[in-house]
Amino acid sequence: MRSHREIYGRYVNKKTLTQTAFADMIPKVMKMERFVEQTLLFDFYGDLLTEHQRSVYEDVVLGDLTYSEAAEEYGVSRQGVHELVKRCNHMMEEYEQKLHLVQKFRSIRDSAKELRQVSGRTRELTPEQISEALERISDHILEEL
Repeated sequence: MRSHREIYGRYVNKKTLTQTAFADMIPKVMKMERFVEQTLLFDFYGDLLTEHQRSVYEDVVLGDLTYSEAAEEYGVSRQGVHELVKRCNHMMEEYEQKLHLVQKFRSIRDSAKELRQVSGRTRELTPEQISEALERISDHILEEL
């Protein structure tokens, strides 16, 4: 996996983004990556949570309610909301470690993107190259399933 510095380094080198601004972006990018991960985990495993857990988690993580706002709405302490969200994250991460559904989804999505690239290059590739690429990609998808 490439580091954030490698990903955004081209902007720093072009001086369109200062080193300080770049350093300020890293926590924001990491927070966004964490949000995307939480969203994927919830999409795949949210139905395995209780209705109460699911409702609080949606409000806090996806609905951007503060712990205090959720605590007031659900009649529990702020600490209780914090612990519930933390427990839900932990449970869904454990499900992913056992089932790997998010990992398989990402892998198959990457294969679909690769298929699209191959289909866009049919004029550049020989029929043999196309056939090899399609066979390789379909084998990969079948392995994931």
